[in-house]
Amino acid sequence: MENKERIRAAFAWENSYLHPVCAALFTNQRQIADTDWMKRCKGILEEHTGAFSGFRGIAKLSMISYLALDGSPERRMQKALLVYEAMKEHFFSSQYLSVASMMISGMAEKDRYEEIARRTRRIYDLMRKEHPFLTSSEDSVFAALLALSEKSDEEVIRETEDCYRLLKEQFSTGNALQSLSHALALGEGTAKEKCERTIRLYDLLKEKGCKYGTSYELATLGVLALLPAKLETIAEDVAETDAFLAKQKGYGFFGFSRKQRLMHAGLIVASDYIGENVELKMGAAAVGGTIALIVAQQTAICAAVVAVSAAASNSSSSS
Repeated sequence: MENKERIRAAFAWENSYLHPVCAALFTNQRQIADTDWMKRCKGILEEHTGAFSGFRGIAKLSMISYLALDGSPERRMQKALLVYEAMKEHFFSSQYLSVASMMISGMAEKDRYEEIARRTRRIYDLMRKEHPFLTSSEDSVFAALLALSEKSDEEVIRETEDCYRLLKEQFSTGNALQSLSHALALGEGTAKEKCERTIRLYDLLKEKGCKYGTSYELATLGVLALLPAKLETIAEDVAETDAFLAKQKGYGFFGFSRKQRLMHAGLIVASDYIGENVELKMGAAAVGGTIALIVAQQTAICAAVVAVSAAASNSSSSS
């Protein structure tokens, strides 16, 4: 809550939906947001990018947060631009590609950028083959995170599709379910096991009066289901955290909706279980166990950032 309020006060003009999401990034690292430092990082971002750069889109505040969390923001910015250049060989420029580049720059070494960019395109094409009308430019972010997996491209897509198929009767088909499937695909266990845990957790929360949102919030539900703990314990933790947030500034009648508040509670609980070092220098290491869970958590955060960006873009287009 302290991080959210600090960020809101310092970056009041940025999209308010990103304030708690960026607060979660700092909380994941057990840090209190230094907004003066964030403003310096904003200067670094603007120094290295043009006025119409995707790095300065609606997701700009998340970019600033990633830079501020890095011990060397100048170097991180340069690395993100290198990833972006590699990605542009395979995708058109977009704000979603910028988000993917910033995240990858903190989770892989330079010698893997080209490989990850190529693999991102292959996975994206396989995603589009399965869902030609559902897959669009924002899915490049999820494809990039899936490209970090040690599983083959075909295995990643098969896992995603198995999860999508098993969950589509419980949740409405669409982008939200696809994002949830991406998060689950990164976790350990069979698709059936992961989907059963997700549905059971959804039902447990509902029994506690916490009906989880089925829009972009779903990806966080998937991360919670992947946590190595009893589902009853997770549900209790989320319900208690939600009750706490309900009494905090910004979550009243004119604040975030109950579904958004519940997602924020989920982000906090996931962070508590996963611990620090969200951005591991993965290098060539296999994405297994805790690392896979961390990447899944980043996928959930990505889903929130992408949803805000997509909504803003659609609103701009319609107006």
